Amino acid sequence: MAKSDEKVVAAEATALERGYRKTMRGFVTSDKMDKTIVVEVEDRVKHPLYGKVIRRTSKLKVHDEANIAGVGDLVMISETRPLSATKRFRLVEILEKAK
Repeated sequence: MAKSDEKVVAAEATALERGYRKTMRGFVTSDKMDKTIVVEVEDRVKHPLYGKVIRRTSKLKVHDEANIAGVGDLVMISETRPLSATKRFRLVEILEKAK
């Protein structure tokens, strides 16, 4: 088995052990806390009766270990174990830095 195949198998095994974790994209709205950012995530839902697509937003507190994200950055976040009373997500990567 090649090295790349071993990495893929190892990644799949760890994902199966941990279970399914939600990943989302959103914009950073606040970075004033230490190791924590607030990310606004948009969700589009279809109204059950009228069929109109509605944009719903929610603000989530996200763990940023290195304090690298800034306000306006587009980030990818992932669900994780509870880190505090309100933090349930962690920063995976910064997709686009703010201008």
